[in-house]
Amino acid sequence: MDKLITIYHGSKQVVEVPTFGLGRKNNDFGLGFYCTESNALAKEWAVSSLRDGFSNRYTLETEYLNILNLNSPDYTILNWMAVLVEHRLFSIRTPIVRRAKQYLTEHFGINVNAFDLIVGYRADDSYFDFAEAFLSNTITVEQLSRAMRLGKLGEQIVLKSQFAFSKIRFEGFEVARKDEFYVLRKARNDEASQTYLGIQEEEDDGLYILDIMRRGITNDDPRIPRNLSE
Repeated sequence: MDKLITIYHGSKQVVEVPTFGLGRKNNDFGLGFYCTESNALAKEWAVSSLRDGFSNRYTLETEYLNILNLNSPDYTILNWMAVLVEHRLFSIRTPIVRRAKQYLTEHFGINVNAFDLIVGYRADDSYFDFAEAFLSNTITVEQLSRAMRLGKLGEQIVLKSQFAFSKIRFEGFEVARKDEFYVLRKARNDEASQTYLGIQEEEDDGLYILDIMRRGITNDDPRIPRNLSE
């Protein structure tokens, strides 16, 4: 990552001073300030079907930040899943889901609060369905990984620490028009839904979450896909 990067935060309002400690604790990676290096993606995240939004632009000094990049080869897709299940609200409909959450947290979990900055994919809209399907033993880890790679997911950058917040500077904003960017947002969601339906129809002899738990598979197993960014 460059020492100085430009990032964008999609919001229904202009945010000149990002504030440490605000936000929702049930976001993908917990409490933090969620941004992206894509202005267009920030505009998609900012709008709804009823209102325009704003893409807030910032510069961020990263040189001395402790960065967790979940999309690097150092981590597997199950590290991303473990972080997700720890923070997002999943429906616990079966004992399998409850056991899967516990197993992922214990064997693949990462303390995200030990880092200043996190890089990783955003599980928005229909892509959350893939995570729930994997926990429910409906799709394999290989199918989950393929769906994430092919789904044109947005990569998000999340400020986690007070130190990281001290390194961000507001540079301006642009209006995100709902008539333009909600169409793009909906198209991304519809594509995810179609991908999800297609994967459900596939036969796959890969690893399901029950296989992973029964065999005691851990993060160093070569069958667990790495590097979501490829």
